[in-house]
Amino acid sequence: MLKNERNGNLNRKTELLAPAGSFAILKAVINAGADAVYAAGNRFGARAYAKNFTEEEMLAAIDYVHLKGKRLYLTVNTLLKDAEIQELYNYLAPLYEAGLDAVIVQDIGVLQFIKTHFPGLSIHASTQMTVTGAYGARLLLEEGCNRIVTARELSLEEISDIYRKTGAEIESFVHGALCYSYSGQCLLSSMIGGRSGNRGRCAQPCRLSYGLLAGQEARQRRGAESYPLSLKDLCTIRMIPELVDSGIYSFKIEGRMKQEEYAAGVTAIYRKYLTSYERNPGQPYRVSDEDYQRLLDLGNRCGFTDGYYRRRNGREMVTFQKPSHEKNTGIALPGNENTDRGNDNKENIKGFLRLSINNPAILVLKYNGIEAKTVGDVVQKAEKQPLSEKTVLEKMKKTGNTPFQFEEFQLEMDADSFLPVGALNQLRRRGIDTLYAAVLEQYRRMLPEHTPDAAGDIPEGITKNGVADISGEGAESFRYLSVLTETMEQFQAVLPQPEVKRIYLETFALGRERLCAELKKHVQNVHDAGKECYLALPHVFRMKEARWYEDHWRQIKDAGVDGYLIRNLEELSFVKERQVPARMVQGDYHLYAYSNEAVRGWRRLCLHQYTIPVELNQKELASLDCTDGEMILYGYQPVMLSAQCLHKNIDGCDKVEGVSHLKDRYGNLFPVKNHCEDCYNVIYNICPLTLFHQYRQIQALHPKSVRLSFTVESGGEVVQVFERYRQALAGKPDKSGYGEKFTNGHFKRGVE
Repeated sequence: MLKNERNGNLNRKTELLAPAGSFAILKAVINAGADAVYAAGNRFGARAYAKNFTEEEMLAAIDYVHLKGKRLYLTVNTLLKDAEIQELYNYLAPLYEAGLDAVIVQDIGVLQFIKTHFPGLSIHASTQMTVTGAYGARLLLEEGCNRIVTARELSLEEISDIYRKTGAEIESFVHGALCYSYSGQCLLSSMIGGRSGNRGRCAQPCRLSYGLLAGQEARQRRGAESYPLSLKDLCTIRMIPELVDSGIYSFKIEGRMKQEEYAAGVTAIYRKYLTSYERNPGQPYRVSDEDYQRLLDLGNRCGFTDGYYRRRNGREMVTFQKPSHEKNTGIALPGNENTDRGNDNKENIKGFLRLSINNPAILVLKYNGIEAKTVGDVVQKAEKQPLSEKTVLEKMKKTGNTPFQFEEFQLEMDADSFLPVGALNQLRRRGIDTLYAAVLEQYRRMLPEHTPDAAGDIPEGITKNGVADISGEGAESFRYLSVLTETMEQFQAVLPQPEVKRIYLETFALGRERLCAELKKHVQNVHDAGKECYLALPHVFRMKEARWYEDHWRQIKDAGVDGYLIRNLEELSFVKERQVPARMVQGDYHLYAYSNEAVRGWRRLCLHQYTIPVELNQKELASLDCTDGEMILYGYQPVMLSAQCLHKNIDGCDKVEGVSHLKDRYGNLFPVKNHCEDCYNVIYNICPLTLFHQYRQIQALHPKSVRLSFTVESGGEVVQVFERYRQALAGKPDKSGYGEKFTNGHFKRGVE
């Protein structure tokens, strides 16, 4: 996307978006030059441990930024449970009325809820939605999103592709911490400690030390006891022209957990260079060594990286040493070069006062095209000492603790005019209050004249109090068993198992070349065994992958698969645009449905079959409509999906796929698969989720189906798992056959 083409379409300057973990920081970043601020209230934000805003502070913050001509975006970017959805209306209502500019969302149920009940409120799709291409962006724009916050892993070329194909208003991160996993695709903190990143409580286990083992061997590879999951902080100050030209509209600075000094300091430097570039777009662009060092001094994690914008991944992005956050605490808070910090950057207004004997005093105040007229007491003819012009101006130009200051004040006054000083002061105060109200009134909204039923229609099988009805038809069992296979050895072991109705075959089990050549044969084998064959599409579906599937879709379709297991918004949009019937589409757990509102949201997108969330406990699942859900009964749970490659970063890239193991400080081993064709890693939990002994409780949830997921198992181990499954069916689950380690996941404990 050429810069002129982009600017012509958007017809406005690039937005600088800064973080605010408190009201004080919000003021600091606005005064440092931010065009907009993103912040969290006391609920539903992805930084639950930040100080965040009370409702009163948030209302005051909305007014504060609007008075400055700026914008405030509220983070509602976590996955909400069913009970929480019912609290969302009352949480947002006063902020909506006050003129909140936008909400940032991750949850499809939250998106649909806000679109329905808060018309006119802009919705920004969070980076937690993992939008990696034009397909996902287009789907969300059609569903009412006004802005797409891209995944941090995208290149400049990929962002340009999204903009060219959709015209989306794009927001991308330009500075701050980077996650090792795709945002929204990490369960590591959740699985090992119960603190869910999807719920704003990530414990950042990626910042701990890990060793890397080759395959199943105990041999330690080089880089042992290093920090291979800890990425350096992002800094793109030297890339501003490229970022602007790629189509990015909003430059987002990460850091709602950071201090005022950091947030304001980084904002001021980006403001300086963004403004300089936009004023002189044809001139050579250079960042001074002093300003780059200033950014380092404000805070860095083992230096900076320019992230994924110019690369797919690489060891130069990784700290490898202990990722301490280095900063120079002696840096002073910056001010905007065009403002005076001493008066908190008060807004300049113009005033006009007319004092005409025997007529009311008239005060007119003007600010940014808004005019407020205030009528005062009747002006009298002075009997002794008339008002002097000096006295009037002295009294009228006092603005005290108000947000305004006079840059100009005109006075028309008859000779011998008189008003008590108290009347002048009162007129001034009333005038400023009137102007203040007039400025903010343009942002106010009225709520629709109805109070929504947050829960909507009660799904079939769910009682009025939200508890699953385990009596009556359908309570005795699910409808069928599905099995996911990641290797051809597992696939062959599953084929003869009589209980299986559906087999998900991973695309990477064959590889792209073999996929087109052999898929039809394998589908026929599944059909001959009396089962359905679904093709599991990749965990990652970026521009390169999308183009390959566009080119080979006819061959895949002609292979006769019964359906597709999809992992992301890109793939949902892809199959919808190719008119794949909804009955042939199964959503994986990556497409989160933590509430009945989310289940309905996916149904509105024609995704009727979904995978039941792995972070909800039994009680929470009992309030969820599971009738179209598939419950994972067994499997090594993916805990991280990363664009980085441990194999490449430690040993170098040889494009040989395999299984390595991360060893944590307790000696636990996390299996890691590197998928070379699509260039990403999947890190699995240290032990398999095993819920055979919870079989009857799972039946009571009425899931459509249950799933066994095979990832790193051999063919022989697959057969052993089926034996344990049959024991569960017979009512005789045997924990002793699980091996030394297994996990209930969150079925009993859940997440906060």
